Amino acid sequence: MVHQLLGNKDVGLLFIVSAPAGTGKTTLVQMLTKKFPSVVESISYTTRAPRVGEVEGKDYYFVSKEKFQALIAAGEFLEYVCLYGDYYGTSSSWVQAQQAAGKHVILVIDTQGALLLKNKCRATYIFVAPPSFEELQRRLLARGTEGLEKIQERLAIAITELERAHLYDYMIVNDQLQTAYKVLKSILVAEEHRVMQ
Repeated sequence: MVHQLLGNKDVGLLFIVSAPAGTGKTTLVQMLTKKFPSVVESISYTTRAPRVGEVEGKDYYFVSKEKFQALIAAGEFLEYVCLYGDYYGTSSSWVQAQQAAGKHVILVIDTQGALLLKNKCRATYIFVAPPSFEELQRRLLARGTEGLEKIQERLAIAITELERAHLYDYMIVNDQLQTAYKVLKSILVAEEHRVMQ
């Protein structure tokens, strides 16, 4: 067997990526999953309505609050949180199946969900930070997907999230997308080739 940069493990690793909204975490993770078939992004369940262009089963599993509550009762979630008035959760069985198939699984979740997992399961925790708070504000405004009130709410939450960055194993400052991508890739490569876990 010829060893590759990524994808040599029988059982995949778990990576947790958190960042304030508008930092570019989703873009970075998608760049990685497109390049490496052995890396997959977990698809969360959510009770929020789909945004324009979002696809069921690709971006999220969109469910009612009643369905979400039933999944909680069934013990289906590795973690779940209520954020911005909606629920978000990660399917435990899906993550385990992907890892058993040798895939590295990346959970893109908020700091609240990540810290719930800290003592629950073995994972590598990665925080993506904006170059500055002003730049984060500019990016959220430029995105044009939400109104000013929602952006202000996200910025208020971002302050708390940035204060939690020191609780992660790694921090990537996304001021240049290609550089941030190379750092993220290098973390996954290093963790796959780590001898001592």
